[in-house]
Amino acid sequence: MFKLLINLKWIDYLFLAIVAGLVGFQVWLDLELPDYMYNITQELGKIGQGLEVEMSVILSNGGIMLGCALGSLASAIIVGFFVANIASRLGYNLREMVYNKIQGFSLREINKFSTASLITRTTNDIRQIQMVLAMGCQALIKAPIMAVCAIIKIVGKSWEWSIATGVAIAVLIALVLTVMLVALPKFKKIQTLTDDLNRITRENLTGIRVIRASNAEDYQNEKFDKSNEILTKTNLFANRMMAIMGPGMNILMSGLNLSIYWIGAYIVKDIDGLGNMMVFTSYAMQVVMSFIMLIMIFILLPRALVSAKRINEVLDTKDSIVPGCYKDENFDGTASVVFDHVSFKYPDAEEYVLKDISFEAYEGETIAFIGSTGSGKSTLINLIPRLYDATEGRVVIDGVDVKEYDLENLNKKIGYVPQRGVLFSGTVKSNVNFGDNNADENTVKGAISVAQASNFVSRMSDGVDSAISQGGTNVSGGQKQRLSIARAIARKPEIFIFDDSFSALDYKTDRKLRSALKKHTQKVTKFIVAQRIGTIKDADKIIVLESGNMVGMGTHEQLIKTCPVYQEIALSQLSKEEL
Repeated sequence: MFKLLINLKWIDYLFLAIVAGLVGFQVWLDLELPDYMYNITQELGKIGQGLEVEMSVILSNGGIMLGCALGSLASAIIVGFFVANIASRLGYNLREMVYNKIQGFSLREINKFSTASLITRTTNDIRQIQMVLAMGCQALIKAPIMAVCAIIKIVGKSWEWSIATGVAIAVLIALVLTVMLVALPKFKKIQTLTDDLNRITRENLTGIRVIRASNAEDYQNEKFDKSNEILTKTNLFANRMMAIMGPGMNILMSGLNLSIYWIGAYIVKDIDGLGNMMVFTSYAMQVVMSFIMLIMIFILLPRALVSAKRINEVLDTKDSIVPGCYKDENFDGTASVVFDHVSFKYPDAEEYVLKDISFEAYEGETIAFIGSTGSGKSTLINLIPRLYDATEGRVVIDGVDVKEYDLENLNKKIGYVPQRGVLFSGTVKSNVNFGDNNADENTVKGAISVAQASNFVSRMSDGVDSAISQGGTNVSGGQKQRLSIARAIARKPEIFIFDDSFSALDYKTDRKLRSALKKHTQKVTKFIVAQRIGTIKDADKIIVLESGNMVGMGTHEQLIKTCPVYQEIALSQLSKEEL
């Protein structure tokens, strides 16, 4: 928790100093009230003695008491304003830090935490810390000062009353410790259960079409209900334990009041003693209230500590992808790529996914990868933009190991199109001209034309300014994929990576797109992962993968004669005459 508080800015520390001063002033005002109450009690005591009461004394003391109360109220309002600012600013800083940290994660770190957990940590966990800071900042300053000052005020007034107050505080602390020991493990469990509920909700929303098509609504509802029920029961148990605190504190305060009056019935002999009893009661209540304020913070603190730990886990995670410092400023539109005895296995896995892969891709060449599902095609090309790093061997671009490249500089060289087309909420233009493209409208339209997307974009209501919904749900799968390809083309990269990006396209569009791409990007090195022989038939070099091993490399004509795996794939799609 304290590790996160280091992220407060200098202005926050200035606000904290102001808060401390105002809280101290507020405590002083609150502690002055009983003394003036004592003066009024003494004056009213003259009635019982048959003496004349001076109203001016009562009014003046009453006026001062009212002034103290209003001053305390004003201080509390100002303190609340500053504390809210501090908590909000810390929440803003933490969200920014966690978000930026996640942005730098490789796929390894993303998979380690899970998407649902990262969302919970960025939202719910940070909100828990904000809440504790907003409530605790004032209480942690006010409670100790008030408790110490109030104890000093009542020391020596009556040992009987002091014992009663001490017993009440001891019982209060014992009650809190008992409740906390039972509830704390549940608070730790709640955050994990929240992650699980978010995961199920996210799966349900993203897979809603599959769920409906499979008539799996009842199955998903059962999954959600089970997770929701566990979370609800855990929350109920923890909150019921916390609910014991309220009545318990009320009983203690009422019991302390009663015991002070009961003891007072025996030891109070005159009006002075009555005034002392009222003053002692006020100070005793302030002592107990101070402990209650601290206890309320300790009730909220366990959950906040769990949240702080989870946030620190994200912030303290070391990136497995360490950026280099090399920057290639010579962007001439061409690049060569060399795989030098590359092997790869996933973190904590025993078996290698890729084994001793070596090949060269020269400027302007088209390198295609084909193989059965799970043969390592996508994993192989993910090593080029460093979504993962090779376990053994080197991936070299223009004579420099990719591990030595500045990541931003490396990404500028690459136009990457993933298996699933990804679109963001905005417009067609903002999706094609995404990130650091800085492309003008003519470039955007040119990229759309090459990607064979002009026909459907021109039919949209506002052309390139037409709206795209989140995830591209208002366009078809093929349209989404073509816009994703257009985005890569608009970057004008030196290397294209198409990770099975043509699978959503029909044969006619596929051929037209590849033909236009070949004319538009003659000098650009292209890597294509595909399942269809027709897509890769014209590649300069086809690499055949089987269980992570490279079992064939050459042109289509060469492989159809020499590579049994390629022959098997080809014959499963085309007849001998077509081949």
